[in-house]
Parts: sequence; C-alpha cells; structure tokens
Amino acid sequence: MGRMGILLADLFDEREFIYPYYRVEEAGYAPVVIGPEAREYRGKSGLAWRAEVAAREAPELQGLLIPGGFAPDYLRRSPEVLSLVRRVAEEGRPLGAICHAGWVLVSAGLVRGRRVTGFSSIRDDLLNAGGLYQEEGVVVDGNLVTAQGPKDLPTFMRAFLGLLPNG
Repeated sequence: MGRMGILLADLFDEREFIYPYYRVEEAGYAPVVIGPEAREYRGKSGLAWRAEVAAREAPELQGLLIPGGFAPDYLRRSPEVLSLVRRVAEEGRPLGAICHAGWVLVSAGLVRGRRVTGFSSIRDDLLNAGGLYQEEGVVVDGNLVTAQGPKDLPTFMRAFLGLLPNG
C-alpha cells in the first residue's frame, strides 16, 4: 500500500518510535526509517535502530511520523529533514508529531494558524510560532496530527491512520 516515513535521530523516545513503527506495518504500509543521515541512532534508554535512508534521499511517502524524545532538537537542525517535512505537508499527506516533535513543525514553518498540541514544555514554542495550542491529548487539524506524549499513542495512531485512504 505504500511507504510510511518515520524520522529518527539520537535520543529518540523508543515508545514513540516502536509503537508507530509496528502500527504502520500492521496497517499494511512499509515503514521507512529516515534520519538526517543513513546510520544507526540510539534512543533515550540505549536502544539502537538504523535509519535506512537519509532525508535528502527519501522516497515518495504516504505519510510521515515524527517521534519525540530529544531527537526532534537534532532533526530540526537538518535542512534536508525540514525540507522533507514541508514536502509531505504541502502534498497534503498525513503528518504526525508526538511529544517534543512539535519542535520540528515549528522549524519547518508549519505551525502558524494550526490547531496543535505537544508536550507541556514546548507549549510556549508552539504558541510563539503562531500555533493555536490545544490542551488535549491528540489534536487533528487537516492532515496534521499532534499528540502530547506516550500515553496518547493509541489515540494518536488511530487518528493518523484514519487520515489515510483506507483508514
């Protein structure tokens, strides 16, 4: 049914990566792990996972997921990652960001005028970028799905997968 991108960088939140990875696969999509570079990255508790594709070489995607942790601070520093995120958004494909991943949306210029949520510590960043912050676990605004944290993963993934053609 197509490829689903999942972004990865060092200090990713393992829960926010692994749960979406397998939910996407379960839904019939091929997960494509994408990093600033194609290499191994380590999660917050030490789990290692390889990004098979660099952002500048990312294939056509049906959607894109951005896990949280501290990884979004690294992801937002990559012009290629930001370009990929903007491309997915401009194509109207589902774009999901959980926890601290809202930082990537801010740096990609995708928050202004959009209803969003995220981890409490990035609330000010989302507001200052022009986002319409909602104090909710999961918020859907068009093709954009944002969530506050790991406890919201089931609802986050149902909302994200629901945006897909056969969702």
